[in-house]
Amino acid sequence: MTNNKMKVEIWSDVTCPFCYIGKRKFEHALNQFKDADKVEIIWKSFELAPGFQTEPVKDMYQFLAAHNGVSLEQIKTISNQLADSAWQVGLQYNLEKAIPANSFNAHRLSHLAKQRQLQDKAEERLFKAYFTEGKNIDDIPTLIALGKEIGLDAAEVKNVLESDQYADEVRQDIADANQAGVKSVPHFTFNGQESISGAQDSKVFLEKLELAFTAWKSKKSLADITATDGQACKIGEVCS
Repeated sequence: MTNNKMKVEIWSDVTCPFCYIGKRKFEHALNQFKDADKVEIIWKSFELAPGFQTEPVKDMYQFLAAHNGVSLEQIKTISNQLADSAWQVGLQYNLEKAIPANSFNAHRLSHLAKQRQLQDKAEERLFKAYFTEGKNIDDIPTLIALGKEIGLDAAEVKNVLESDQYADEVRQDIADANQAGVKSVPHFTFNGQESISGAQDSKVFLEKLELAFTAWKSKKSLADITATDGQACKIGEVCS
């Protein structure tokens, strides 16, 4: 499968609001790309809050305000801006319902889904669960239910999440990100050569897809790819 398709690797965290927005913008570009059937999307794990302890009873606004040392009003303003950006690409963000959660188990679920050719469905379902539905994406019964919804075997999901399976794969993705100098997400790498970061405009994604695909077919480098950073999330910072 990978030999006859160009790879696009996307480093992302399910708790990153710009990653979901970036997913939609990239999908819009891919829908306009005439060779979309020759593109393979691979989601790569990235943790915005490594080691964070899930706090399901905490109010997200109050948590973010305290965690980042800013006022509640500032957090609400940023959240409203994020919701507006999401709305523009057809997404509904209910950030007041979001549960502060560690994303490591969600990443493990994504890696299981990858083995079953369901990774993109897993990422979509996890994003919606977190940003729209206010589900706890660190809760194993919740993740089992989400996995079952996208076509995974519930018993297999349970066995994986109650063990340490795919933990090494998550850590390897994070190590790869560090080695590649990935500092923020979403981060898109085309054919293992050149990258752009942030929730870029769909036109930018389409342009990069076309350039990357032409280079991939001719086995040339992508030295001419340039793009300013789009909206993204960095470790330990409020996304804005």
